Amino acid sequence: MNTTSTNTQPPVPPTSDPLLTRRFGSTDFWALHPNITFLNHGAFGSCPRPVLQRQHTLQNHIENQPVRFFVDEFEPLWDAARTELARFLGTSPDRLVFVRNATEGVNILLRAFPWQPGDEVLVTDHEYNACRNALHRIATEHHARICIVQIPFPIPGPDAVLNLLLNALSPHTRLALLDHVTSPTGLVFPIETIVPTLRQHGVEVIVDGAHGPGLLPLQLDALNCLGYTGNCHKWLCAPKGAAFLCVRPDFQTRVRPLITSHGANSNRTDRNRFLLEFGWMGTMDPTPWLCVPEAIRTVGSLLPGGWPAIQQRNRTLALHLRNRLCQLFQIPPPAPDSMLAAMVAIPLPPAAPDDIPRIRNGLDPLCDLLWQQHRIEVPVFPWPQPPARVLRVSTHLYNCWDDCERLLDALGRWKHSLQAR
Repeated sequence: MNTTSTNTQPPVPPTSDPLLTRRFGSTDFWALHPNITFLNHGAFGSCPRPVLQRQHTLQNHIENQPVRFFVDEFEPLWDAARTELARFLGTSPDRLVFVRNATEGVNILLRAFPWQPGDEVLVTDHEYNACRNALHRIATEHHARICIVQIPFPIPGPDAVLNLLLNALSPHTRLALLDHVTSPTGLVFPIETIVPTLRQHGVEVIVDGAHGPGLLPLQLDALNCLGYTGNCHKWLCAPKGAAFLCVRPDFQTRVRPLITSHGANSNRTDRNRFLLEFGWMGTMDPTPWLCVPEAIRTVGSLLPGGWPAIQQRNRTLALHLRNRLCQLFQIPPPAPDSMLAAMVAIPLPPAAPDDIPRIRNGLDPLCDLLWQQHRIEVPVFPWPQPPARVLRVSTHLYNCWDDCERLLDALGRWKHSLQAR
């Protein structure tokens, strides 16, 4: 792997690339308000109206005869949706079930792990806070020790991640909980190298792939980690509440949903306990899961090259914006291009002392300023802790270079106001 921090500018200026100067999808395709600049797809993103219409159709169909739907129709539709998603993710439907979000998936996998008192588990300081909380609770219950590996940002390259993880190993290390794409900093960890290397040292890996599906090309069978969980309501643009859990076959007998329901003592023999338990977790709206195939097809049809072309286009737009942001703040790129997809982050000038008490919901007050004054939705995280902070930008097909210019202009005005203080 290349560990140099050298970054090359995208070869074509953004204003000369027709893929970057236009939005994809008709004016009524995306449900976003037309008068805002939304550069935070990594948080929730927008679900296309054709997918929402499919969801509404399904919901109406359920209400026409709910008993017959759940008794006769739900399971075949659930299986079909799992099969299509598994094909997209490079895995078998026998390994894959639906959950509501990646945080739920992480909780399930952590609770399934065969902990022993004194075990050690690795996690990085870039891990999503909700999943860090889950790890802390479960490790405490099992008298296990958490080893937090500090990953630098700026970072020279992907080898730094692997080397720091290896340096943190001890004879007691049995598990690592790792992001595929880090939430605060947008770094793509070299999971394809990390998983087999740690397994050679007797360490299993749970991958928090909240941002993986649709942002990155995935081949989950080849990865062969203990479990991988990811959201479909982020980059795949499915309705909110659609996520998956992919579990290696030898671990499935330990994996149970957080809700125990009828599948726990079912006498059916046509499918295994893993599918039976996750196939019915009580009455809930299943339509976000059932609409995942529609989201894959609908969004994938917006560019002739399908999802590979979409991922490349969104990444190129984000890299152009990252480079211009670095020029604006006169800093070198904080990560090599090889560690980035369509979600990028840069360090900002430290927060002023009077701004720190105004941090709320884990977001810097600059977020409110950009929204209230410019109608720009973009996150600024106090990370790794105040007064340090990072700006994270994520782009999808409804974004174009005009959105990037609006953010650059707003941040330029804000930077000038700081210098005038």
